[in-house]
Amino acid sequence: MASSKSFAVFDGDSHVVEPREIWEKYLEPEYRVPGRLALWREEGKLGSYLKINGEVFRDEDNGNIPSHGVWRPGMTWEAVGNLDPSVRHPVNEGAYDPRARLHDMDAMGVDQALLYPTWFAEGFPLIKDPDVAYALARAYNNWIADFCKAAPDRLFAAAMIPLQNMDFALEELHRIAKISCFRGVFIRPAFIEDRYLNHPYYEPLWAELEASGVTAAVHSTAGLWNPEWTSHGQFIEKIKHRLAQSGGFFGAGGGPGAGGGSTLFQVHGIPLGHPMAPILAQWLDNYMFVGSTLLGFSVMQRYPKMKMVVAHGKATWMEEVLEKMEASTRTIPPLHFYPVRTDPEQMWKEGHVMLGFDADERGIQRLPHRYADKVVWGSRYPNQDTTSAWDAIRMLTESRVAESTIARMMGANAAEQFGVKLVQKVG
Repeated sequence: MASSKSFAVFDGDSHVVEPREIWEKYLEPEYRVPGRLALWREEGKLGSYLKINGEVFRDEDNGNIPSHGVWRPGMTWEAVGNLDPSVRHPVNEGAYDPRARLHDMDAMGVDQALLYPTWFAEGFPLIKDPDVAYALARAYNNWIADFCKAAPDRLFAAAMIPLQNMDFALEELHRIAKISCFRGVFIRPAFIEDRYLNHPYYEPLWAELEASGVTAAVHSTAGLWNPEWTSHGQFIEKIKHRLAQSGGFFGAGGGPGAGGGSTLFQVHGIPLGHPMAPILAQWLDNYMFVGSTLLGFSVMQRYPKMKMVVAHGKATWMEEVLEKMEASTRTIPPLHFYPVRTDPEQMWKEGHVMLGFDADERGIQRLPHRYADKVVWGSRYPNQDTTSAWDAIRMLTESRVAESTIARMMGANAAEQFGVKLVQKVG
């Protein structure tokens, strides 16, 4: 594994796990009761749940192994998979303590990082009361700003903005734009109040992001704790649960009850032991956002100077999006609400949008020249499938990518996109 480098690394997809003090200290007193009703994460000794608008969503996987925050430097994925599920494993301290976080960054070969939320990412977009959402956004932003003060040249954040009310969202955007640690605003590709991000309601947001120079930090989530209509996560889980339905007979040569000499076998109700949404939902949500909003509804075309990073869920699916969009824009009659260009690939090259990639992405290894200018590396820290900068550098080096290109993919692209001066702290 690589253990030295001559360039700065910027982690464009890392997370914090929100502590209780956001609600108990940073949330204004008059909002503490409704705030805890609107959004709350309970980490009990015997069970955990996410509460949204008073409704409890229980964890679907083993509560003893917090997949959202269990990884630590030096752990392999095999080590995570071999954790004893009968023993309670704590969340990595670096998820909520900045000093521990900086220590882990040093071990991972990470010089600087952009921090995304965890539970606010899952639950915040679904909050129904816009006043409470605004108060919670202020509380989270004030907490993460204090977190970043531990190392102002290394720690940066994506701010929460209450899209439940566009006036509130723009007010908070204006406020956080004056605080140096904020280099983007968090946007989840999901339905908010039954409006997807291609709705005209969001036009003031795109316009303000372009005018202010603040980056749109788009990050999908698994959606395991959300209603089905929100994004792909719960739909994927519903399909997974159908695999456990028993009593049906299927033919090896066809569909249910297939005849014609087919061998019939019975499907027994053995459930899959883990969620499927973390595997599939992120890239599907990103795919839908880029295809429907940026290209299909021409947001990139109408706001060409807006900067955006679409994190998590890998990057190599973009080839498929461009291929399909190229065909559809030329063959489908122009019945769009907004005029759509017929050269999506060229628009993608011209636009100020980048995608997140990770250390195990085979497509990046095969086609680095296709992605070198359009990707930002992310570790996913401290999720269970975290990788270090050393892993990504090794992968690119073994693929014979030039060091100057690796430096761009691992740091310079992110610095440009988030408006950060690169500083190398780890050699």
